[in-house]
Amino acid sequence: MKVTEKRGYEITDFSTLPGVDCPCGTARRAFADVADLPATVHVTEISADARLHYHRKLTETYYFLECGPDARMQLDDEILPVHPGMCIFIRPGTRHRAIGRMRVLIVVFPKFDPDDEWFDSSS
Repeated sequence: MKVTEKRGYEITDFSTLPGVDCPCGTARRAFADVADLPATVHVTEISADARLHYHRKLTETYYFLECGPDARMQLDDEILPVHPGMCIFIRPGTRHRAIGRMRVLIVVFPKFDPDDEWFDSSS
């Protein structure tokens, strides 16, 4: 479903957006076509085998909606436990991956660009 444009606001229904494969699992991305919004908003289902990656230009904010008690997040060489209601701001250049199945809301500034996903040769 295309974003519905209304006077003064935009609406999207994530349940109608197609899932896109990504290093983390499957992402549903909203607002990419809204010219005056400098970000995109994603709901991502994290798979058990998320790949360690980084972005050179993008800043991401992960808000954990659902995850199990053993859910963790790798940020460079540090692995931290995470839980629903927690939020992590990830600057460009920070290698990151979610560990364990979870559902997260991700806000990306500037708008998401698939060409800005980078992997080290060992990941």
